Amino acid sequence: MNLDLQPARTPSAFRKLALGTWRTPRDPSAYASLEVRMERALAFMAALRRDSGPRLTVTHLVAKAAADALARYPEANVLLRRNRPWQRRDVGVCVMVAQPAQGTGRVDLTTATVHRADAMSLEAMAEQLEARVSQVRARRDAVIERGKRRSSRLPGWLMGPALRLLSFVWFGLNVDLRAVGMPRDPFGSVVVTNLGSLGLERGYVALAPYTRVPLLLAPGSVRDEPVLEDGALVPGNLLTLTCTWDARLIDVTLAARVLRHLGEALEDPERAWGARGLAPG
Repeated sequence: MNLDLQPARTPSAFRKLALGTWRTPRDPSAYASLEVRMERALAFMAALRRDSGPRLTVTHLVAKAAADALARYPEANVLLRRNRPWQRRDVGVCVMVAQPAQGTGRVDLTTATVHRADAMSLEAMAEQLEARVSQVRARRDAVIERGKRRSSRLPGWLMGPALRLLSFVWFGLNVDLRAVGMPRDPFGSVVVTNLGSLGLERGYVALAPYTRVPLLLAPGSVRDEPVLEDGALVPGNLLTLTCTWDARLIDVTLAARVLRHLGEALEDPERAWGARGLAPG
């Protein structure tokens, strides 16, 4: 006998409902969060603005720290292809962008991606990312807009199969689809979505299987809270950074190393990037 078992108690009405609602879990998502002190980061960003430097945001800092972490731990810069991990040579950072839908009052989500972000200075990466965000938000990216128009014509029942097919061609076959109006490597190595811009302190973002991105980062809003320092409570600024990763590709020890790198960079940005964010990470 493999296991020593006996019948459990008769389940409650709610438990019966739950057993009938959910199937055996097959989702590889794993989750973690990190509390980060942000006093130095806020001062760092304010100092750059005073010196006529780039207008940095928490999104820029998290995106650059993520790129640097993947360069430091390249075993986390992978995707699943043919049921095995494949190493990426490029470190691409994808940021989710809120895009008002014209004439409807709704807000769409789209992406802005910067490739080779690990090789850039913080300042250069922030400038390139802002240019991409402005282009996407103003609907001046013809490739993205063409793709959205095509997807809007698909009936709901066909959306899932179409996304799986597109993912297979993009990543399974590794085909560049720019010739037919689709972007090349549109999601990069890691996705950053700033929940703080929505007024949320924390949240856990779901993996999108068709993107093949195994690592999602979601910084919440920076909040004022008392913190313990040298045995006394003092005013502090805290941020919760949550992480979702694909447990098939990234184990918990590797995810922890990546998160610690991010936390260290956010808590001491001058050491990570220099006084003006000019030194490459």
